[in-house]
Amino acid sequence: MSQCPSPSAAQASAPLHFHRPLAAIDSSAAEQLFELPFLDLLYRAQTVHRQHHRANEVQLSSLLSIKTGGCAEDCGYCSQSAHHKEAGVPAGKLMGVDEVVQAAQAARDQGATRFCMGAAWRNPKQRDMAALTEMVSQVRALGMETCMTLGMLEQAQAEALKQAGLDYYNHNLDTAPDFYGQVISTRSYQDRLDTLQRVQEAGLNVCCGGIIGMGETRAQRAGLIAQLASLPVPPQSVPINHLVPIAGTPLQDVAPLDEFEFVRTVAVARIALPHAVIRLSAGRESMSEATQALCFAAGANSIFLGAKLLTTANAPVSADLDLLQRLGLQAAAAAA
Repeated sequence: MSQCPSPSAAQASAPLHFHRPLAAIDSSAAEQLFELPFLDLLYRAQTVHRQHHRANEVQLSSLLSIKTGGCAEDCGYCSQSAHHKEAGVPAGKLMGVDEVVQAAQAARDQGATRFCMGAAWRNPKQRDMAALTEMVSQVRALGMETCMTLGMLEQAQAEALKQAGLDYYNHNLDTAPDFYGQVISTRSYQDRLDTLQRVQEAGLNVCCGGIIGMGETRAQRAGLIAQLASLPVPPQSVPINHLVPIAGTPLQDVAPLDEFEFVRTVAVARIALPHAVIRLSAGRESMSEATQALCFAAGANSIFLGAKLLTTANAPVSADLDLLQRLGLQAAAAAA
């Protein structure tokens, strides 16, 4: 009985090009990528990365908490939740427009080309929309790419932000659908998908990713990436956060994730979402420089500058710029 010939060793290690529709990257396919030998996975991810992005270029972003604490959601990882008072983050008011613009100017002077503004809300109130749209307009006038994350949006709010010049709206899925309920109970997964749909219908670019290391399994990490890839329009920006355990939150005692597993997650995200900017986000402050370098090799091509990401510590700007210089990586120019 004749048999199909086995692939040669060269064929078996050939890079995957993934010209098929992204929806074909389902949980099973993503999990198979996770199972590859580590160096094979990095090789494939870097190959895909070079097909769609400049090889040694990293976008520098900055993230500012424009309204901190007092959030009505109960996200188990977040110190800003009103449910986690022991985390010690008091509720604050929305920052003034001038203060936000000054922070954006400072970020630009440090080298950031993208400015992200985050508010700890379940959803923005209509009374705040005028200030929010003015922030977008004035930061955009600085020549910076703009992003906001404000919680759930109504359609009219998404359209107002688009009209003001907002480039991206961030609304993370956080984790796989089958693990989500163990982390959050006050907002459904469908709520998040509905907001993403409104954002896309308003013509905004989507920034959507998740948090790794919350106690989920590898299969659930694969499930998150598959969910992102199967969105009607896959996100153009994908932040990959490493959990920062915060005292006073339900996830304060979660066991740390193996660093190689985090790098694997970045690599699978790059392969499954070849056109997206993969943003190495929260958790870098505790990563070794070697782990960060592996993440760049796996296809990450954006980091956040600044001493703080919302309420968690971040690597010093000088250390980041020094690392990029030593790795031969260049800061991406501002978007036209």
